[in-house]
Amino acid sequence: MNDESPMLDLCLHLSILSMMAVGGGLVMMAPDISHFVVTEKHWVTSAQFASAYAIAQAAPGPNLLFISLVGWLIGGWAGAILTTLAVIIPSTILTLSVISLNTSNYNQRLTAAVRDTFAPISIGFLLATACLFTQLDTANWRTDVITALTAIIVLRSKLNPVILIVAGAVAGMLHLI
Repeated sequence: MNDESPMLDLCLHLSILSMMAVGGGLVMMAPDISHFVVTEKHWVTSAQFASAYAIAQAAPGPNLLFISLVGWLIGGWAGAILTTLAVIIPSTILTLSVISLNTSNYNQRLTAAVRDTFAPISIGFLLATACLFTQLDTANWRTDVITALTAIIVLRSKLNPVILIVAGAVAGMLHLI
């Protein structure tokens, strides 16, 4: 693909990623999406990407809203709509297919192997996302510590992540990070 059709290029990239992010795991694909739109294509800055991600996570609604915001930054309203559809349609088709297969073959070895594979992959993507945010231009040792503590709290407790998001927003407003 060339840079003359950024929306086509971005939508194709997101469609492929959405096939690996079944069940809402697209948020954990943030490092790859960031690398693609910030580092490789230079369509947005790392600060714009981080802001879109933070706004989407703080807003009510599905976690994939950051995709719509990135699409909007690159292609306006059409970009927001196209990127959202590029993420939703392939993974929805895959999910419905897997549900159908799972229901008819629940005790099959392949079905069990697929189910057991998703947890470690999700944890890996979550850790990669945390690493991405520690490498931003605005990151420093305090943000690294907060990221690590937040990851530990999320993994070790049942604390609602919204509380951690609010705490991070307050820390930012008070210029603690």
